[in-house]
Amino acid sequence: MPNIVVLISGNGSNLQAIIDSVQTGAINGRISAVISNKPDVFGLERAAHANIPAIAVDHTQFADRSEFEQALTQTIDQYQPDLVVLAGFMRILSSEFVQHYLGKMLNIHPSLLPKYPGLNTHRRVLENGDKEHGTSVHFVTAELDGGPIIAQRSIHVTADDTEESLQQKIQQQEHQLYPEVVSWFCNGRLQFKDGQAWLDQDPITAS
Repeated sequence: MPNIVVLISGNGSNLQAIIDSVQTGAINGRISAVISNKPDVFGLERAAHANIPAIAVDHTQFADRSEFEQALTQTIDQYQPDLVVLAGFMRILSSEFVQHYLGKMLNIHPSLLPKYPGLNTHRRVLENGDKEHGTSVHFVTAELDGGPIIAQRSIHVTADDTEESLQQKIQQQEHQLYPEVVSWFCNGRLQFKDGQAWLDQDPITAS
């Protein structure tokens, strides 16, 4: 059964969706650790409540990013992960770190990539008057929010939407999509090869 390590920085609602899917058997894997770069976040409580090791590697306790990432890597690797899941992990990762987990690290991003990488996606959607918004799961590569896209879900933007309402709508989609993609990986259906995402032996092409 594949080992999953989840990295978080906050509330951990996507983490909860993945925990729930593991508990129901929808994900054929086990979460061997949840690691946060912030010590006092609710996501760590979610992990502890599910009897999953909940660990803080506080980035403020290190001299620089390199030292932090070294400690983070050592902590992750103790759990021998087959998959590393970024679930609201709000640290930009170095290419060395990404390379270490290349092909087995996933991220979820609240936009229809390649649109709106980075932060404040809901605000940017509203400012640009977009009629469609969504979320993307992708393999992590050295380019910020730029790795090959695995799956997306879209929503309609209505005239009365706010940043808060968009966030709620997007999170509802994420809580369905992310566990589904994790289950593909754990079942051996999803792979990273030749710099692309492959599902059931076929390369995934962005629609």
